[in-house]
Amino acid sequence: MNQAVLFILLIVAINITYVSLTTVRLILMIKGLRGYASALSIFEVFVYIMGLSIILNNLNSIWNIAAYCLGYAMGVYIGSIIEERLALGYITAEVIVDSVNNTFPQELRNNGFGVTSWIGEGRDGLRLVMIVLAKRKRQKELLKLIDTFCPTAFVVFEEPKYFRGGFWTTRLAKRKG
Repeated sequence: MNQAVLFILLIVAINITYVSLTTVRLILMIKGLRGYASALSIFEVFVYIMGLSIILNNLNSIWNIAAYCLGYAMGVYIGSIIEERLALGYITAEVIVDSVNNTFPQELRNNGFGVTSWIGEGRDGLRLVMIVLAKRKRQKELLKLIDTFCPTAFVVFEEPKYFRGGFWTTRLAKRKG
């Protein structure tokens, strides 16, 4: 492999690393993990300065600029994959079931999910409505359980930034204590 190709690969790798670190840092900040975000930013800025210095000193080739752009795009993609795999934080799912099935909330609780349920009224009659709290890493598992018990359920996922009180925070406090 000639030196020009290696140089282009270096530019791509630097930008993938930089943008992936930026994505993870932003997620850490959004999740309120400021200390981790600050520590990560040290490496992020180092990689950024190194990459920028290399590209600014080598603007003589369209391939170098293209490599910078390609690395940036790949970094966004890879950063989103990393964020998905980290799955930090919690999700709440609002689950509306087209029947009043009182065993379903208990099944979810037995699987470790926090559930609050009540009977609601929809266009075609009574519905079981649940708010389910789970770690984000368990979102697919929760959806699979919902699909197993009620494949026609209406489900909306949200990410709470903060929550307090209730069964879940009591459970977290016991783990820390």
